[in-house]
Amino acid sequence: MYRKASRSGAVRSFRALAAGALFCMATAGAWAQVLPDSVNQAWAKSGLPEAARSLYVQEVGQPPLWQISADVPRNPASVMKLVTTWAALSELGPSYTWRTEMLADPGALPDAQGRLNGPLYIRASGDPMLRFQDFWNLLRELRLRGIKQLGDIVVDRSVFGAVSIDPGAFDGSADRAYNASPDAFMVGFGATRLLFLPDPVARKWTPVMDPPLNGVRFEGEVTWSDARCPGAPVVSTTPVITPDGVRIRLAGTVAGSCGEFSFYRLAQSQPEQTEQVLRYLWRELGGELRGRIRNGTVPVDAVPLAAHESPPLIEAISLINKFSNNVAARNLLLTLGAESGQRPAQVATAAQTAANTLARQGIDVAGLNIDNGAGLSRRASVSASTLGHMLEAAWLSPRMPEYVSSMAILGLDGTVRRRLRDRDTQGMAHLKTGSLRDVRAIAGYVTSASGKRYIVVSMINHDNAIAGRAYEDSLIDWLIRQ
Repeated sequence: MYRKASRSGAVRSFRALAAGALFCMATAGAWAQVLPDSVNQAWAKSGLPEAARSLYVQEVGQPPLWQISADVPRNPASVMKLVTTWAALSELGPSYTWRTEMLADPGALPDAQGRLNGPLYIRASGDPMLRFQDFWNLLRELRLRGIKQLGDIVVDRSVFGAVSIDPGAFDGSADRAYNASPDAFMVGFGATRLLFLPDPVARKWTPVMDPPLNGVRFEGEVTWSDARCPGAPVVSTTPVITPDGVRIRLAGTVAGSCGEFSFYRLAQSQPEQTEQVLRYLWRELGGELRGRIRNGTVPVDAVPLAAHESPPLIEAISLINKFSNNVAARNLLLTLGAESGQRPAQVATAAQTAANTLARQGIDVAGLNIDNGAGLSRRASVSASTLGHMLEAAWLSPRMPEYVSSMAILGLDGTVRRRLRDRDTQGMAHLKTGSLRDVRAIAGYVTSASGKRYIVVSMINHDNAIAGRAYEDSLIDWLIRQ
């Protein structure tokens, strides 16, 4: 089902080197704890208490420069994705791919009318990057083989166990794409694009659902305005469950000068969404579906008809770290569990697998709770020192180039594209950010003007954690200018 990159001797042997480096850091003498005036001033201006922060800063290969409550486990929000992606990259390798297969019973060839005798089997792999166009191409392969009419479709999700979640459980926003549930057979991250087309003549906005979903309809409207576009449109989309389906209630006012715009929402569960997409794409390709779509297992003697192989793992971890894709991180953690022999994969055992990977690399995992691997959690925790030691181990690994390149580049892309964008700082750091209502975190690598490489981990846990952003920027800026 999967293709797994082999581990070279270099990957196995780097652990001893990393462990030795970490031991030297742990036994070094007193560390410099006096922060620069600019950083201290930024912290003071935030009004946050000292007990709210943890900090770990180290020049690569040297003892820590600063440690503040570095051994206190805190919620890292999406910075936890650095743990998930590093564990996966360490164990699976950068060229690992997911494979989604379509199969049939032995001898089940299409007849003269294009009818496939027997069910179509789909073996899901947990691919976090299966897009609508990928699924369309996969179904098109069936049409190219003369198949037009399908009976039952059996979807084999057995690579994962019972891992579905209530999308509204975390913060009550059940329609937001960042709350999508993990699933072994997920298309387009389980989200639906809502596209709003301007009609200047009628002075109205026309909403379009892509793909169209049976049982999901729009209610209300977005009001047209002749004002100058003030920025990104803000539209309310409230899902309402009714006896005859889901209604998405629209509200808001958007200037026509903003032009067409779109965003993504969750309208159905992952299995419902995937079924709707399958039916829609198969119909669009001129196919007919006479049976039903159900879960099951692929028989051992089933024969392959078509398959889709995902882009390599390095592209998945870039998606996760640069753009903080939660459901992709969840699926990746479960994949790590599945590849360690735990099938069907479960969240808790997959998280333990990731923690064990770090421990084998000589990293102290006391206080580490990976939870779902995405950081969208109130239970997740890790210390700044654990993250710092992990980043040091990664730097010493042959996998370092792939790992560092997966992070957002300061002032250029991902979640830090709008931060520290001046000529002296832009592009000088690779970072992962994290934020929740009461969490601010940032971690990664900083290159200074003199060519030094710094590891930085900052976490703030407080109801007003958002006030710490300027402090984070001041810290990164100071390191760059050294």
